[in-house]
Amino acid sequence: MTIEAKSGWDEDEAAETSAAGAPAPETLFDRSLLILDDDKAFLERLARAMEARGFSVTCAESVAGGLAAVEQAPPAFAIIDMRLGDGNGLDVISQLKAKRPDARGIILTGYGNIATAVTAVKLGAFDYLAKPADADEIYSALMSTQIDKPDALDNPMSADRVRWEHIQRVYESCDRNVSETARRLNMHRRTLQRILAKRAPR
Repeated sequence: MTIEAKSGWDEDEAAETSAAGAPAPETLFDRSLLILDDDKAFLERLARAMEARGFSVTCAESVAGGLAAVEQAPPAFAIIDMRLGDGNGLDVISQLKAKRPDARGIILTGYGNIATAVTAVKLGAFDYLAKPADADEIYSALMSTQIDKPDALDNPMSADRVRWEHIQRVYESCDRNVSETARRLNMHRRTLQRILAKRAPR
């Protein structure tokens, strides 16, 4: 289903973004989006959420399906799960950037795959998000104007920082519900509260 785009950008903002090195303005108004994930329930929910935000969505559940979609009509945006039943989503990101260099691809990765996520960025992914990630978080990443991310291999995060960021993502996905976050993380509620009360570790 194709839904009329409502970008919220004016021409001055688009020109300013282009001058800053972001993708060309026409890409921002092209709302074609590929979502690649083998979790069908998640895929359908996310597709509905992105259509409601003005995207024209194509869905795929395998690397083969994702590559075929890119070959047929390279989208302006893509949300791609890294681990799929028939391969790695990085292959689709690589093909998408070869076909459409200005495309914005978001990689979804499980906790503990930070190094692989950095590889995704080097292959052309615009951003990466740890699962679970909700529609608002994904949409924000897709529309962000930030291109250059720090190289985590040259400037690696500490183990405490990685753990803290994962906890924060789960906390946000639970609508800041401490009890539900503790349940999902299999963590004592008081322990979680102490972590949330502290500043982010370096």
